[in-house]
Amino acid sequence: MKSIFDQISFECSKNVTKAYSTSFSSAVKMLAPKIRQDIYNIYGFVRLADEIVDTFHDYNKEQLFSLFEDDLQAALDHKISLNPVLNAFQNTVYKYNISKDLIDAFMKSMKLDLTKKTYTTTQEYQDYIYGSADVVGLMCLTVFVNGNKEQYDNLKTSAMRLGSAFQKVNFLRDLKADFEELNRTYFPNTDLNQLDEASKVQIIEEIEADFEAGFEGIQKLPLEAKFGVYTAYVYYKKLLSKLKKTPSLEIKNTRIRVPDYEKVGLLAKCYINYRLKTI
Repeated sequence: MKSIFDQISFECSKNVTKAYSTSFSSAVKMLAPKIRQDIYNIYGFVRLADEIVDTFHDYNKEQLFSLFEDDLQAALDHKISLNPVLNAFQNTVYKYNISKDLIDAFMKSMKLDLTKKTYTTTQEYQDYIYGSADVVGLMCLTVFVNGNKEQYDNLKTSAMRLGSAFQKVNFLRDLKADFEELNRTYFPNTDLNQLDEASKVQIIEEIEADFEAGFEGIQKLPLEAKFGVYTAYVYYKKLLSKLKKTPSLEIKNTRIRVPDYEKVGLLAKCYINYRLKTI
């Protein structure tokens, strides 16, 4: 029975989420049960693509990505895949009618990571972030509003800005790995060999503006999604706060993180704010 295979696929995507991101997994647990699995399914898909281009260094990444593209298209064409993560993802795509344009934009940005190392213009930078982060936020938003087009359109800009904020925080946190291990530079007009405080401040101010716009959307989300998205927002805001206090040279030479004990405190704070209806 396919239902058994589907359940195995769902568990696989859930396990991928838990294994690769304890923070995101914790936030997903704060979503309503009826939408939780679909967010696992989306995360599993985007994580698999990201791993191909970022970590499978001992293999032919171009070939693996091409095979993944073919498998994705087959999953969407036939509504089934023997790849459990893609099988789970196609289920969510058809359940909520997620736009193929969003999926294509994501795959385009991931494919760029195979060859493109430097983003020299603001347009290139924005296009990459749209495909790698904004559209993921929009896929999730489609689930959050249960396919309601009016709600989706009203929250679309805020969801994109929040996705941008999360991605830019990741860029800033992962400067060392991206620059030294993958030889990538995402921030345009920024010399990572000599990252100074002025450049860091400019990047952080840009992220803070994205967070502000994103928070406006969080306040308007359906109850099923609000607490979980707010939890992720608070975690990333805390990470940004730590980056803001860290000297620019130290950011380039280490990976800033939020310790587990602080995450527990943040979760408690989120729950209190949610129950008091301050969001």
